[in-house]
Amino acid sequence: MELVSVIAAAAAAFVLGAVYYGALAKPWVEAAGVECDETGKPKGGQSPAIFAMAFVLQLIVVGMMRHVFTLSGIDSLGAGLVGGAGVGLFFISPWIALNNMYGMRPVKLTLIDGGYATLACAAAGAVLGLF
Repeated sequence: MELVSVIAAAAAAFVLGAVYYGALAKPWVEAAGVECDETGKPKGGQSPAIFAMAFVLQLIVVGMMRHVFTLSGIDSLGAGLVGGAGVGLFFISPWIALNNMYGMRPVKLTLIDGGYATLACAAAGAVLGLF
């Protein structure tokens, strides 16, 4: 059941990412400085390899979240949601901010990516809490 919960939680985060970045595509592209083609889509950004690797990386994050949640006794939807939001807001988002700060990237990019990290970890945590 552990593997199923990790895959389900990573899938929830992945789907949320499609919705989140779909809604914020234009501001994200501008903030990230991504080069676009004549149709306005990021050049090379629709590669299946990118999406596959993104899912693998989410599996890694969610796998560690599950490990920490198990050690911490987090075993309900609510506790998983709060624990996941904490991981996103207090672990991942500050790291994104550090990288963006040293890379002299816009604060807007940090807010967009940090917002996704927080929401995705909260969603993944909620799913983990169900198992």
